[in-house]
Amino acid sequence: MTQIVDYELFEVPPRWLFLRIETDDGLVGWGEPVVEGRAKTVRAAVEELMDTYLLGEPVHPIEDHWQTMYRGGFYRGGPVLMSAIAGIDQALWDAKGKALGVPVYELLGGAARDRIEVYQWIGGDRPSDVAAEAERKVEQGFSALKMNATEELERLDDPAAIEAAVNRLREVREAVGDEVDIGVDFHGRVTKPMAKRLAVALEPHEPMFIEEPVLPEQNDALPDIAARTSVPIATGERMYSRWDFKEVFESGAVDVIQPDLSHAGGITEVKKIAAMAEAYDVALAPHCPLGPIALASCIQVDACSPNATIQEQSLNIHYNETSDVLDYLADPSVFEYDEGYVSIPDAPGLGVEINEEHVREQADEDVDWHNPVWRHDDGSVAEW
Repeated sequence: MTQIVDYELFEVPPRWLFLRIETDDGLVGWGEPVVEGRAKTVRAAVEELMDTYLLGEPVHPIEDHWQTMYRGGFYRGGPVLMSAIAGIDQALWDAKGKALGVPVYELLGGAARDRIEVYQWIGGDRPSDVAAEAERKVEQGFSALKMNATEELERLDDPAAIEAAVNRLREVREAVGDEVDIGVDFHGRVTKPMAKRLAVALEPHEPMFIEEPVLPEQNDALPDIAARTSVPIATGERMYSRWDFKEVFESGAVDVIQPDLSHAGGITEVKKIAAMAEAYDVALAPHCPLGPIALASCIQVDACSPNATIQEQSLNIHYNETSDVLDYLADPSVFEYDEGYVSIPDAPGLGVEINEEHVREQADEDVDWHNPVWRHDDGSVAEW
């Protein structure tokens, strides 16, 4: 049986960490285990898990490997451990699919669709020039967009802050019309009282969803926010397992979940989260402002999840100033977008071929990306 004999980790620009595992019969599996801004921390966790549990073991029993990594350490959950598990899990599925000569989605029940819609980011961290950028992206063929709702907000901000957010969404809606979806990301920057006001104020311009209206620590506030608006509520990028999602499903307040395939335990776990969501009539829209391996993993789960509705991707996102998604692929055409959709790949494993030579070259670059720290006018730390 195919056994894991070696692994390597590559920290590459703009802010990604790639895992390469190798088997005794020469197969290579790729994963993307990273917490943005904490790559070195996750790297150490991956090394510990690989050295303790995976080296010398067969590739195929992925569920058993997942359970061993998750439960074997007694302390479990959280962004670092779950991201390390996620990247290892992706690499295992990639290697297993290649060993069996089929795409990962075929091993998860087969495809439920031929393609998945994607959305394109506009406006940057502090949203600006959104209307003009929205027009350009629609002209390029995108049918859905997403932008940040606000800059940093005070706990109780003034009416001008609300008006600025509304005006931005209004300008984009007027620029692209009613046949383009517009997601609005609160990014956890907004406190409960401001989220209640913004949700109501943005509603006339019909956003596709409002994302992470409050921090995940405040998910108990979501039913109150949901009761005030008909706009769908999305959340989940900072939730790391099916147990984290259980509460929001039971509350009935969330319409779209956004687990991250590089943070929430990988393909194995997100497939289970997607099935739970389906039972609660909740859509799946995986979070993915990351690299090509993470995106390929998302698309594998999208392919076989009936409730998958749209996919985030990071092409030309504001974080990718030094390198972009397609740079690391031997064949970038696998992520060609046609009328706002990407086709489900049919190559074995994750369906992408990584340009290993380019990865090794980029790994020699100095990569030290960290989240910015924002502050309010009084000097206190603001949510980014």
